[in-house]
Amino acid sequence: MSAHPVQVPLPLGFRAHVANVGIKDGTDDFVIVASETPCTSVAVFTRSRFAGPSVVVSRSNASRGDLRAAVVVSKNANVATGAEGLSNAHELGRGVARAVGCDENEVLITSTGVIGRQYPMDRVREHLDLLASAAATQADLAQNDLFTTIDALAVATAMMTTDTHPKSATASMACTGADGTPGTATLVGVAKGVGMIEPDMATMLAFVFTDAALPADSLERSFRTAVDHTFNSLSVDTDTSTSDTAAILANGRAGTVDPDEFAAALHQVCLDLTRQLANDGEGATKLLVVEVHQARDEDQARRVAKAVLNSPLVKTAVHGADPNWGRVAMAVGKCSDDTDIDEERVRIRFGDAEVYPTPVGDEELGALEKYLGGDEVLISIDLGIAGSTWTVYGCDLSDGYVRINADYTT
Repeated sequence: MSAHPVQVPLPLGFRAHVANVGIKDGTDDFVIVASETPCTSVAVFTRSRFAGPSVVVSRSNASRGDLRAAVVVSKNANVATGAEGLSNAHELGRGVARAVGCDENEVLITSTGVIGRQYPMDRVREHLDLLASAAATQADLAQNDLFTTIDALAVATAMMTTDTHPKSATASMACTGADGTPGTATLVGVAKGVGMIEPDMATMLAFVFTDAALPADSLERSFRTAVDHTFNSLSVDTDTSTSDTAAILANGRAGTVDPDEFAAALHQVCLDLTRQLANDGEGATKLLVVEVHQARDEDQARRVAKAVLNSPLVKTAVHGADPNWGRVAMAVGKCSDDTDIDEERVRIRFGDAEVYPTPVGDEELGALEKYLGGDEVLISIDLGIAGSTWTVYGCDLSDGYVRINADYTT
């Protein structure tokens, strides 16, 4: 497993096109990743009532479970753009389908950036026409010079908006090829998103591509479980995006894999990306991890963990390295419907140090301040009710977050 390798080659049979089409500036802002052969796929989307046209179109396309290509337009969300925005999303999908050589219903359309602005469709059309012309002269995607086995970091870079660096992760496992020979299957994940992150079904943009082959029901079960425990356990600022999409495409080119081994590898890739996203939260200076143990059930554990993680007072205390455990107790106490939470049974720790109910002496404050000043802070809460646990991931809250978002559209 490698979180930050120098190069991240795409799995067998996947090819990518990265370009600048002038969405906002001169940086790369247009990405297509496609498989040379059909895929099995799973995708989940935001449940925001203001979901953008990309999500509307992609929900329908993804329902068949045979997505073959994903396109990302960055720096423009194409949200709240009405009938024109929906028409543009459909046109984008048709253009990508022509370039890849697949059906337009096999294209996952995603878009991220400023809300309420139309695409510069003259530039988008010009680029789609260029891709279509190249496709018309090539026998198939594998021969198209505009699609390469490009480093996945270039894909992740072109997806960025306010991200400070690209985010990718990879894992591999044993497989059995179609001819019965042993081999290695690969998963490669890319993601973007550092603000407007409080997931509701999915979060930010995240894609996993794999050359592993496994049954569709196993793929769906593994992906939805991984999303729930990773991307859906991430929060930066409590705001659910209008464009959140997470998807996995599996073309099976390497061979069959053990479903349990695949699930474990997929979880690690998604967790790696989740931690990178949290650590790069807008204005963030440290990663914040909150664990809840001994809860009644997983729903309660996640609810309490999110209450702590999303508390502005907790987040600012962590930013200032202030060992104010009272703010954590406050956040737990906000879960007023959980009447089985009894403060006499609750235990709170910063790292390995218990801060409640054990009194914290003056001589211990210095050590706690030093711990909270580190790059990663773990807050653990034991509810003393039963045996369920959950972990969530986020970051501190700094003045940098305010500045980034105060000046976002300018």
